[in-house]
Amino acid sequence: MSKKSRLKKVMLGKKLKQSRRIPLLAVLRTHRRIESNRFQRNWRQSKMRLKVD
Repeated sequence: MSKKSRLKKVMLGKKLKQSRRIPLLAVLRTHRRIESNRFQRNWRQSKMRLKVD
């Protein structure tokens, strides 16, 4: 079983937070100019390329 280093765990946590959708309040406030999150990804379709050893 592999162990995660602290740096890798922090980077994975950041990617997890980036992958969430934007709040509906932000969509309403911008009058739908911003509708989707550009950092959103699916774990099956696009992979993360982390440069951590």
